[in-house]
Amino acid sequence: MADFVMPQTRYARSGDVNIAYQVVGDGPTDVLIVPGAISHLELVYDLPGTINFVQRLSRFARVISFDKRGQGLSDRVSGIPPLEERMDDVRAVLDAVGSQRAVLAGFSEGSPMSLLFTATYPERVSHLVLIGGFSQSGHSIPDSQFEVFADTVVANWGTGQMMKRAVGTADDNKEELAKLGKFERMSCSPGAFKTLLQMNRRIDVTSILPSVRIPTLVLHSRADAMVPVSEGKKLAAAIPGAKYLEYDNVPHACFTADCQELIGDIEEFVTGHRVGVTEDTDRVLATVLFTDIVNSTNRAVEIGDRRWRELLDAHDRLARQTVERHRGRFVKSTGDGILATFDGPGRGVRCALALGAVARQIGLPLRAGLHTGEVEVRGDDVGGIAVHVAARVMGQSGANEVLVSRVVTDLVAGAGLKFADRGSFDLKGIPGSWDLFAAVQ
Repeated sequence: MADFVMPQTRYARSGDVNIAYQVVGDGPTDVLIVPGAISHLELVYDLPGTINFVQRLSRFARVISFDKRGQGLSDRVSGIPPLEERMDDVRAVLDAVGSQRAVLAGFSEGSPMSLLFTATYPERVSHLVLIGGFSQSGHSIPDSQFEVFADTVVANWGTGQMMKRAVGTADDNKEELAKLGKFERMSCSPGAFKTLLQMNRRIDVTSILPSVRIPTLVLHSRADAMVPVSEGKKLAAAIPGAKYLEYDNVPHACFTADCQELIGDIEEFVTGHRVGVTEDTDRVLATVLFTDIVNSTNRAVEIGDRRWRELLDAHDRLARQTVERHRGRFVKSTGDGILATFDGPGRGVRCALALGAVARQIGLPLRAGLHTGEVEVRGDDVGGIAVHVAARVMGQSGANEVLVSRVVTDLVAGAGLKFADRGSFDLKGIPGSWDLFAAVQ
């Protein structure tokens, strides 16, 4: 922790409101932390465990954090804006840091906001992680007791008692309580927090859960003193395909504790591997192919959900058949594209060109990216830097275009494939300048 440097606090404009945010690390994956009801970008580093938590995440990601409007270092606002208005702060921060697509990690009260944003803007979210979350507030306090509870919170605000429950400590150490109390006070005023409690009381995003189609990981702990573990189970059960993991002794404010297992689970969910884990992991040389349907969201709006679903199903069938015909391995569908690997770069390029052709026949323009390098094979998934590079290469391609790295062109020299030089590019999170080429039919 001695070499940790406080990240610079910057501001994003969300309407007329200034939203404070920070960025740590430069990994190939963007992880946006959506905080709970109590937050302060700078004072949070005074709490035990936070620096380790952020540093561990930044090993594989660019970690983006912010204070919601009315909290911490962001502008104070009159009253408490509705959830859909606060949701715009997420988009403002992503735009400010130049992130087109990110992992949303919603903590506690940040979970409903993350769910609403994901369902509304699925093209901006690659994965959704919900930690100690809920879809409907009022899960632990009956209506008849709420006012008494809220008044008690206000009376004790700034003493550290609320945060003491969140960090899961029974210690009455005066120095630690003082830190927790300051964190409460600097997050917001007692009156503002009571208004926030009243507003959050009305939160209910249950109806949108079946609409969440982004890969989702729900994490909860039996030791969570703020949100019952049953709420996490409800979330996971209602979100299609969600993965649920449960822990024994992680507190509600998990970032203040030793939660290496939890961070490892997030890393594996997002990247396909975790640092230091070699069991059941094979490293092989492979050509990685990523594809993506161009303007998929606009097309879905144009033709409607039913027709769009039929087109996606047809795309997936054609993609799997095309990959298998070129002796590749269909790893997974990414929602509006695919990830596949090949033991020969020539077959990978020809597959990408063939898939683009068949997709155009059903009215779906594709973009594709390929790179050859060492990948980690863990079960049915793959991970490693080569996978990230292929994804970044695809991100530079246009509609009906197949871009490849120089590694691929060098390896297929003499194979009869033709390429057009597209120039050098900086790939986000990947060191160096990369020469990219378009495969020409």
